Amino acid sequence: MVNKMKLLSIAIPCYNSEGYMAKCVESLLAGGEDVEIIIVDDGSTKDGTARVADEYAQKYPSIVKAVHQENGGHGSAVNTGIQNATGLYFKVVDSDDWVKKEAYLQVLDTLRELAGGACSLDMLVCNFVYEKEGEKRKKVMHYRHILPQGEMFTWKDCHHFSKGHYILMHSVIFRTRLLRECGLELPKHTFYVDNIYVFEPLPFVKNIYYLDVNLYRYYIGREGQSVNEATMISRIDQQIKVNKIMIDYFVDKKQELLKDKRLYQYMYNYLEIITTVSSVLLIRSGTEENLEKKKELWKYLKAKDKKLFTRMRHGIMGSAMNLPGKSGRKISVGGYKICQKIFKFN
Repeated sequence: MVNKMKLLSIAIPCYNSEGYMAKCVESLLAGGEDVEIIIVDDGSTKDGTARVADEYAQKYPSIVKAVHQENGGHGSAVNTGIQNATGLYFKVVDSDDWVKKEAYLQVLDTLRELAGGACSLDMLVCNFVYEKEGEKRKKVMHYRHILPQGEMFTWKDCHHFSKGHYILMHSVIFRTRLLRECGLELPKHTFYVDNIYVFEPLPFVKNIYYLDVNLYRYYIGREGQSVNEATMISRIDQQIKVNKIMIDYFVDKKQELLKDKRLYQYMYNYLEIITTVSSVLLIRSGTEENLEKKKELWKYLKAKDKKLFTRMRHGIMGSAMNLPGKSGRKISVGGYKICQKIFKFN
């Protein structure tokens, strides 16, 4: 008997996730037989993550796969998910996050409908919700004023993306084959590779669809979480590594990107915000060593592409991140804190 091709493959990177991964998996099981759930146990050692993954695979053999690997970090687990995916479309859901059932079923209905169309859907975009610990009011990140609704569209049809409004890993579902054809390979043992995941495939994305539903619930507040500011500062070298990979990619693709001004501008804006985050974290750490790393990062950008450096350095955010002296650095951090309150990150 030949198995029916799955509509959607969902990878769940897990590392010592026993305490919360069940909520994630259970929320995804509502998709039934159209969905393939790939639990990637990334070398967990401290708990029963591997056992929980195997139990789900045994209980739901036609839906859940358990893949065990040596620890390689979040990016490696995503790579493994892509390699093992058999679904037409692909999504990543982190093990401490979950999806809302009603929105999830709408997403699957939409994918079914679009999968049979004349044009191949490359990327589906949905809203996500910040489930921030201790906050009753949830921040919804939506795209309804930026992206057309109810139709397939291209980058040329997008409205202007404002600062702070970006397509994140939580927002997207990619066509699986596109992720393979674009050669995406996330670096191992590196945090913050989700930025690469939603950056490098974009020049290959031609057809987009936006479904205005609050699908993804992004949990913030777990101790030691990678997006915690103190944690990010302690891992600043990995943030810089990701930043430089994105600079390299953008410069390498620049001439191709300039053929589509909306896509170019979006990717420029995204690179700019990542460089701003790197810079302000280096300032916020307060060490001379990290202030030198900030200078080195901007020198790296200048060496790669002088015109790109000049535009970014003299833009509003670049200027704010390079104000001279202690008082200048205080202003930079103050601006960053205002952005934190507005956009609810970290």
